[in-house]
Amino acid sequence: MSGWKYALALSKQDVLTATPPGTVRLLAEDESTTRSLRSSNSLIRFPQPSEDPADPLNWAQWRKFGLLLTVSLYSFVGNFTSSGIAPALSLWFKEFPHDVRPFSDLSYFIAVNVLFLGASNIWWVPLSNIFGRRPVLLVATLIMTVCTVWCAVSSSYSSVLAARLFQGIGAGASESVAPALIGEVFFVDERGRAMAIYTVFLASGSLIGGIAGGYIGYDVGWAYIFWVGVALSAACFVGTLFLVPETLYDRIVPSIDSPGGSQCEEKGTESHLEDTRSRTLDYRPYTYGRSLGFTHYRGNVVSHFLAPWKTLRFPGTWVVMFHYAGLVGGIVTISTVGPQIMAAPPYLWGANAGLINVGGIIGTILGALYTYFLSDKQLKRKVKTSGSGFAEAESRLPTMFLSLGISTGGFFVFGFTGQYPSRAGWVGLCVGFAMVSFGLMQLPSIGFNYIIDAYQHHASDCFVMVTIMRAIIAFAWTFFVAEWVEKKGTAEPFGIFGMLMGLFSLLTVPLWLYGKRMRIATRDLVEK
Repeated sequence: MSGWKYALALSKQDVLTATPPGTVRLLAEDESTTRSLRSSNSLIRFPQPSEDPADPLNWAQWRKFGLLLTVSLYSFVGNFTSSGIAPALSLWFKEFPHDVRPFSDLSYFIAVNVLFLGASNIWWVPLSNIFGRRPVLLVATLIMTVCTVWCAVSSSYSSVLAARLFQGIGAGASESVAPALIGEVFFVDERGRAMAIYTVFLASGSLIGGIAGGYIGYDVGWAYIFWVGVALSAACFVGTLFLVPETLYDRIVPSIDSPGGSQCEEKGTESHLEDTRSRTLDYRPYTYGRSLGFTHYRGNVVSHFLAPWKTLRFPGTWVVMFHYAGLVGGIVTISTVGPQIMAAPPYLWGANAGLINVGGIIGTILGALYTYFLSDKQLKRKVKTSGSGFAEAESRLPTMFLSLGISTGGFFVFGFTGQYPSRAGWVGLCVGFAMVSFGLMQLPSIGFNYIIDAYQHHASDCFVMVTIMRAIIAFAWTFFVAEWVEKKGTAEPFGIFGMLMGLFSLLTVPLWLYGKRMRIATRDLVEK
């Protein structure tokens, strides 16, 4: 059964023993579970792989990590090209003296790119569910490459703005389709670290772009910022062509009795574990031709395009939406405003203005280490100490509490330090940037994993709504922040951003405490 009335009426013991989607057995009740169904740390593998060599869960480790590094590079490049011009916007007046624009107009180059980087997923994800992941990634990386060339050769404001719009569209799939691939290739107890690696690339792209863009622009010219992006974008396309097989796979593991009677819950149903390799099924060899995809057309176009909007019925989608939108919005606005603050008195950093992103890089590194070592460890410890052997989708959420508190404080540190500049004020600006970046590192690793665990085959549709909200908030903050800072200083806008982030962070508490009841309530919706 499911439904909110039913879920809220359950006793604590009933909730504890329930197995809705997102609750899976990772620890066998006895030692009879076949070793091939276990990971190296004695936990049960979940999802259960089939015997088919084309099943992504059966791929060799080198193939999995080749895919992981390629899609991670794609996420890096998408954000690198988005933010790379931020510290070099003042070069516009030198490069295009015939088309002088106020700085608030130039900030639209970033705002429009950020908007479509998220909003484009309204069609990327449905298309990937219809035609497969690989064709969509190939088309998206090709668009990103071609439009970055367009940016480099543009000679007018309107041309650059249009090119930046389509460049954002090409980069968009890196934040929705790419994490879906990771969820389809790695087991539950491996996803935390895999997502941590992906998140390092995702978060560092805008930060390194913010540093490198200033030096490239001031040393060799505006256009070369984009030519570097062309090389990186082309590398993503080539990497996708050779290292990213099709991961969309219909896995069916029948319920068959095994001598040991150990159990595994998937999508809320119980099925006895079996050694799938003991069955003599006739699977075709996994050849290079099979890995190319292009044969996954699934029809139902209208239903696929409506599916993302239906995920708004899942509470976890809303929580991750607001977390991710607030933190990415903060990073983008700091990356936009920060270099302009450092280029003005009393700092006058000039070409070095982009070095404010060093604070963000330090926060990203610390956040990456924190997440990498605690994400899966938290899950495994919870499984082994719970007494039930079950892993819950909420098991990783406590890892986020510290980071959300730190990142919320980072908005206030940056805002008030920027409001009252001093010769040493750059330290406070960098610290504030580092605090927000530390928080951002948790979201894909913990929040995206929660969506993958709790909502399973709906995860990619959930990511659409997450990236759309991220696009709306990041666009709105970036669109207005330049003029807002000019009129009011940094304390007011970043104080308001910090207040909003604090409210978004509080949503984690009910999800942690009552998330399993919520999953019980929405069980039928997930299993459709």
